[in-house]
Amino acid sequence: MKTKQLILCGLIALLSACATATPYQPADQGYGYSEQKLESNRYRVSFVGSSKTSRETVQNYLIYRAAELTLANGYDYFVLAGRDAAAEPGTRSGSRTGVSFGLGSFGGSTGFGLGIGTGIGGGGEDFRAQADVLMYQGDKPEDRSDALSAAEVKANLEAGIRRPN
Repeated sequence: MKTKQLILCGLIALLSACATATPYQPADQGYGYSEQKLESNRYRVSFVGSSKTSRETVQNYLIYRAAELTLANGYDYFVLAGRDAAAEPGTRSGSRTGVSFGLGSFGGSTGFGLGIGTGIGGGGEDFRAQADVLMYQGDKPEDRSDALSAAEVKANLEAGIRRPN
């Protein structure tokens, strides 16, 4: 019986490792970043992280994406408008893992059964952040505390960006 318990513990540990935070990536099955161009210098950007992704990480990924878009479109700094961050109890709340096992005997024989299920479902909260990003060229104005240098933001947040394997 000890061997079966060790196998079961190993399987549980392996499956638990599969549930990880959302990496910085384009939206995939609802998780990651997305953007929509609204005007020549204005995008609506959002990032959704699974329940395993912290609110701070989701907000940093949103700001990082805003910096990337700003630079990619030939602008130097940006301002976030209409910013919204929320925890959403939802039906896509990360992966869930269930393990069941049974031991029984019938007609003098003993049997052991193991069931493992994984899926996407309720429980926990997704974190979502969204903002309109207004992009500008030139030096960041000193009198606008809400203006962010795209190059500086990108450089300062880069170390914390975890990309998919």
